[in-house]
Amino acid sequence: MNITVNLTVAIPTYNGENRLPKVLDKLKEQINTEHINWEIIVVDNNSTDGTAKLVKKYQENWLQNVPLKYYFEPEQGISFARQRAINQAKGELVGFIDDDNPPFENWVNSACKFAQEHPQAGAFSSKIHGVFETNPPEELKQITFYLALVDRGSEPLMYEPRKKGLPPGAGLVVRKDVWQKYVPTKLLLIGKTKKNLMPIGEDAEALLYIHRAGWEIWYNPEMEIEHIIPPSRLEEKYLIGLMKIIGLGRFHLRMLMLKWWQRPFAFCVYLINDFRKTILHFIRYRNVLNHNIVAACQMELCKSTLISPFYLWRMQIANFMKIY
Repeated sequence: MNITVNLTVAIPTYNGENRLPKVLDKLKEQINTEHINWEIIVVDNNSTDGTAKLVKKYQENWLQNVPLKYYFEPEQGISFARQRAINQAKGELVGFIDDDNPPFENWVNSACKFAQEHPQAGAFSSKIHGVFETNPPEELKQITFYLALVDRGSEPLMYEPRKKGLPPGAGLVVRKDVWQKYVPTKLLLIGKTKKNLMPIGEDAEALLYIHRAGWEIWYNPEMEIEHIIPPSRLEEKYLIGLMKIIGLGRFHLRMLMLKWWQRPFAFCVYLINDFRKTILHFIRYRNVLNHNIVAACQMELCKSTLISPFYLWRMQIANFMKIY
């Protein structure tokens, strides 16, 4: 007899030996799940630490009615880890929680409840609270939302990609059949890897395919998670690097929101506007770029967005040449 699994909680991780315990402990403490049949899978994205041993240790003393499974994904990149999770998940819903995102105790129940109440929601996201291991300087607070922090109020909200953007993948729940039907198994924006500089935006890319298919994308404030942010994420080198890979992926995401016949005209408009923004930002902040981290980050975002189409075309040509 096949028993329906309502939800799979998928945890992609890379060298998460020290981060995973907080997440697993919080999942073990979930409440109001008596009526829910759910499972947890950890997708080890080519870790070199003791992640596998840690999960095995947890499996030895885990909840009897909630399977805890482990899978190894050798191809580096968060999009590959999430796709592996989709392939292995038995749940009708798949909830992605990163290894630095301890969920609140009602997260599982809130996810299943929201899916039932919003049948047209192909995906829905969490409220994400930032937990800084060191307090961020006051001037950085205007850009900390780039660190996947989300608070859009206390009421559910439907995303409109062109107006309200899209949520990050952390704390995101998707309908498995919708993902399998509409999201390509290999995305263009694959996320950060150990060896190569790759544009990010894989979360938005997947969600745009779902949105284009007519499914709604929602924000559910009752699903709450934390995002633990170490001091290294507040350093100038990290933030500027983050802005670079965000900017480099923007052209592809912009084009996905348009019909094919709109894209040539939109390319010209975006190119002109991005060039204008880059020049104006440089003129305005040129005297402080060396010591104003926010201005430097915004400058990097402008430059990377401007060159995004050319970078992506070069990347696609290089990949094509490798194949042939």
